[in-house]
Amino acid sequence: MNMAGFYARLAPSLIQIIELTLVIAGLAIIFFASRNAGGSKRRLAGFEYVEDRFRRLARRKILSVIVVGLLVVTLRVSLIPVLGIPSPRWNDEFSYLLAADTFAHGRVTNPPHPMWVHFESFHIIQQPTYMSMYPPAQGLVLAAGERLGHPWMGQLIITALMCSAVTWMLQGWMPPAWAFLGGMLAVLRLGILTYWMNGYWSGSVVALGGALVLGALPRLKKNPRVADAVIMAFGLAILANSRPYEGFVFSLPIASALTIWILGKSRPSFSVSFGRVVLPIVLVLAATGAGMGYYYWRVTGSPFRMTYQVNRGTYATAPYFLWESPRPEPVYRHAVMRDFYRWELAKFEEYGTLGGAAYRTWDKLVGSWKFYLGPLFTIPLLALPWIWRDRKMSFPIIASGFFLLGLAVETWTMPHYVAPATGLIYLLLLQCMRHLRLWRWRGQQIGIALVRAVPVIACAMVLLRLGAAAAHTQIEPAWPRGNLDRVAITRQLEATPGRHLVIVSYGPHHDVDWEWVYNPADIDAAKVVWARDMGAGDNQELLSYFHDRQVWRLNGDESPPRLQP
Repeated sequence: MNMAGFYARLAPSLIQIIELTLVIAGLAIIFFASRNAGGSKRRLAGFEYVEDRFRRLARRKILSVIVVGLLVVTLRVSLIPVLGIPSPRWNDEFSYLLAADTFAHGRVTNPPHPMWVHFESFHIIQQPTYMSMYPPAQGLVLAAGERLGHPWMGQLIITALMCSAVTWMLQGWMPPAWAFLGGMLAVLRLGILTYWMNGYWSGSVVALGGALVLGALPRLKKNPRVADAVIMAFGLAILANSRPYEGFVFSLPIASALTIWILGKSRPSFSVSFGRVVLPIVLVLAATGAGMGYYYWRVTGSPFRMTYQVNRGTYATAPYFLWESPRPEPVYRHAVMRDFYRWELAKFEEYGTLGGAAYRTWDKLVGSWKFYLGPLFTIPLLALPWIWRDRKMSFPIIASGFFLLGLAVETWTMPHYVAPATGLIYLLLLQCMRHLRLWRWRGQQIGIALVRAVPVIACAMVLLRLGAAAAHTQIEPAWPRGNLDRVAITRQLEATPGRHLVIVSYGPHHDVDWEWVYNPADIDAAKVVWARDMGAGDNQELLSYFHDRQVWRLNGDESPPRLQP
């Protein structure tokens, strides 16, 4: 195998390989240094000073929550010259941006376009209205960003709020310094370089909802307050409007724990439990349910039929859950749509064999491990045996196991599907670190060095990746992210006088996740309209409708793509 081929095979895991190398090097240094206790103490004296300052700030709980959020915004904005502002690349992102554009213009949905068959694309419904198939939370986030100047500003702010919420959540479960450390680790792991920040996916808003729910639970049990009940209900509302199934599975153990507390031996008085906990949650969720019913009634025609159900019922054959059976294949008007949904079906059918099911399950686990933990955050998991005996962690462990079982029955699982449990992951991770800190080896408290190594290596990984990006050294996909060819052609046409219609075709080996045909909410008002090539005969009705536009052809698989009159 030549070097190019060897690098290509390593590329998908290169970041993890580099991180593993740093972890091994760090562990070797720690164990070597433990043989020279005096020298080690002198070299690590600086850590004690930093930790003292860190603890002082952490004791100011509200300030530390704010600092975490501001750090995300400050770091990522300052890195725009290096990382750029992301452009959409994946089908899901374009769908979320359609919802954002709709909401930003003050509409709940859009009427179907007369030429809608030419605009069909993934994760969008064209009938009975023209709208994203996803629940509205992420669209509202991006709409706020659009009103501020760019949809990505919404993603920036919600990711900062998510990291702050993780800090606040941890404060309800453990001492302030550990909670602050957890928030900082969330910044380093999730808040700067992941696709949650550098894209238009819903991971950050989902994780925010889950952290609010999980953080409110111990506060309500310790000192019931209406404010914390409202926060929990608000978190539940976010989950219901971002990832409903995963949010529901995540919420069931929390609802059970709250019910057991209200009805248990150490239960509060009825006036306290009902007036400060149950009633506020019920009122907020009732308002949420009414709002959701109105939204889906406007979009799908029924308050009980989600946009997701309309889209999957119209186009998809592969079911969402493994126990379901495939639906009959509909008549597709576009080959690329047929190929996409057949690809989905093939993934579902892999579960029909023992080997295929094992591979798909392993792929889910590895993907989530890479995103949330990686080699670095696996170090604290060495303390898991102690966690099993930690009574305070009984509920988080049970909730995590229940959530994993809920994910296991899904056909697909990507890291943002796990997002409701982000707070659970950090809670268990930080509690492991607390136990790990007490470890001794050869009479030395080596656990302290292991815990200190985690944020140090996390910072080193961020700096290494930023340095590689600035030097244009290819250790991961290039920055900025997105379909930059589509962005360049859009800018070219927007700078060209008149209005434009681009008819897109693809080659025989098209990547179904590399899509060009997406449009804003108001198609007729758009400077550039993207449509599918349906052949000379069927294209004619489109040309007649847009008779006042300059028409272009584009092969989306050509490299580089070129406009042709």
